[in-house]
Amino acid sequence: MSCTEPTLNTPLLSSFPNKTDYSDQDPQPLTKPETRPESNNILISIPHSPNSQTPYKCLAIIPGNAGPISSLTLCGEFLFSASSTKDITVWQHPDLRQFTKFGHGEGSVKALVAVGNHVFSAHQDGKVRVWKVSSRSENAFRLVASLPTTRDYLGRCMKQSNYVQTRRNHRRLWIEHGDSISCLAVHGDLVYSGSWDKTLKVWQMSNLKCLESIRAHDDAINALAVHDGLVYTASADGKIKAWGKRNVMKNSHCLLNTLVARNNMSWNAIATCANTGLVYAAGSDGHVAVWRCDLEKEKNVWRLVCNVKAHDMAVLSLCVVSELVFSGSGDRSIGVWKRERGGGLGKLGLLRGHEGPVRCLQASWYRAGRGYVVYSGGLDRSLRVWWVPQEDMLGDK
Repeated sequence: MSCTEPTLNTPLLSSFPNKTDYSDQDPQPLTKPETRPESNNILISIPHSPNSQTPYKCLAIIPGNAGPISSLTLCGEFLFSASSTKDITVWQHPDLRQFTKFGHGEGSVKALVAVGNHVFSAHQDGKVRVWKVSSRSENAFRLVASLPTTRDYLGRCMKQSNYVQTRRNHRRLWIEHGDSISCLAVHGDLVYSGSWDKTLKVWQMSNLKCLESIRAHDDAINALAVHDGLVYTASADGKIKAWGKRNVMKNSHCLLNTLVARNNMSWNAIATCANTGLVYAAGSDGHVAVWRCDLEKEKNVWRLVCNVKAHDMAVLSLCVVSELVFSGSGDRSIGVWKRERGGGLGKLGLLRGHEGPVRCLQASWYRAGRGYVVYSGGLDRSLRVWWVPQEDMLGDK
């Protein structure tokens, strides 16, 4: 996750970056839904006055979801939420009117990423599913592929060298994930998936083929982020690894560096911040660590600039927007932090209200109210919306 600064006035769902051979028609743009009494609309009042002194306000709570919220992602004026069930819900933000719902995969949804008119979902059954806005049904997403595709599978299954040993007396194609896929990221024409099977896989968006499989860690990969051509993987083995392409003309990746801050802990979440070279990682020991990536003598060098005790329990999620960092924890709170000069973190406050661990976070800048709308999903099956004013309006809080 990177700290690109989404706003509430961005276009709906932008056009897909590449024409793909699995699209039968150009998708029609989504239209705003009509208000229906049965749609469980939540009306949110966001402060519009630049002089508003409303600090850390909970704007809405949507309880009673079918399962714990596992992932959130923003795309244009829509928020996508996934749970441990097989459904993905699309909300129009910031007022959280339910727009549509889709899913019905074979495994619970663990991660989401939306790009243009397509959504990629990672599942417990080891599959990545690709959805697109249907041109045949208004406001519906249609499943167009599962990765690896049948064509990719059949093209490799006859060659024995394409098989790898996964467990004793068990082999599978290297293009297959052998366990739950925990995280996804997109950069350019590439989709990255990280799994509890300890591998990082690289897929080409234009043809949906698996280009590369990397045995990246000694334990489960819990999170990944991509920024400026660098791929970061966070693992339960206590390491953050940075990967880059060996050749800009090829898609093969090599290990550039291993980032270590503390021993005997698991990294659960990772985020990057554009134009700063900063990498944020959240640990099972309640710490948030920050590294700065600098270019020295045509080589990337990472320096640990901050390692702060952020929560009393494991930090499970991170979100970076502008100069603010949000951390969601097993202690049921959300930390609000300001990025300080040099890359350090200064604590501004806490958002409290969840009745279970905070599993995922997203945030968006709201220009009219000079503040941020923060979305949080918890293992308590609730989706919550918060208002955080711009840092210079917080006074001495």
